[in-house]
Amino acid sequence: MEPTAYADAERSRVRRLPERGSRERALVHAILDEGMLCHVGIATERGPVVIPTLYARDGERLYLHGSPASRLLRSLARGAPVCLTVTHVDGLVLARSAFHHSMNYRSVVVFGTAREVEDLEEKRRALRLLVEHIVPGRSGETRGPNAFEETYTRVLAVGIEEASAKVRAGGPKDDEADLALPHWAGVIPLRVAPGAPEADPALAPGITAPVYARRYRRPGWPPC
Repeated sequence: MEPTAYADAERSRVRRLPERGSRERALVHAILDEGMLCHVGIATERGPVVIPTLYARDGERLYLHGSPASRLLRSLARGAPVCLTVTHVDGLVLARSAFHHSMNYRSVVVFGTAREVEDLEEKRRALRLLVEHIVPGRSGETRGPNAFEETYTRVLAVGIEEASAKVRAGGPKDDEADLALPHWAGVIPLRVAPGAPEADPALAPGITAPVYARRYRRPGWPPC
């Protein structure tokens, strides 16, 4: 049976405000599954590089994809160690003092080693997962990649070797001496909200937006 938490490890240990940290597997997975964009950091021969990219989680691995010409993917395909982060900003925390202003957030840091996906069936499955992660329901209603597109798309799998989450929630934490100051304090909640689908002008007549486009949702979003 899979452990409910990731093992404590030096690289991924939360040191600043450790009470906000967690290694609970369910929390790490939930933050990853709600996100779409990650930032991938590696050390290259030219120095450190951090690149934003889409991803999808499949159990204890994360799939990335891109052009074979990508410097990031070339480095990762050689087995470079990788650090991958995902962050959700949930609110702006306004305190009475400038020093105590903050943000409410949920974040994950993952450490792992990438491998290039060379098995064609795994590659096709990973590409479907990437589409499904971004728009659930879409992979069954789109043309899949042809042989040329498969050849010119590099797919990498990053095993989750270490992971930790860090979460801040709640209101400002002002000093007691500042509580009587005549300044508003509280939280401005922030959230991502989809707009109405905008049809491609070249769309054939009679094709309407599917339900998953009209009612787009991410895992973890509250009910409409």
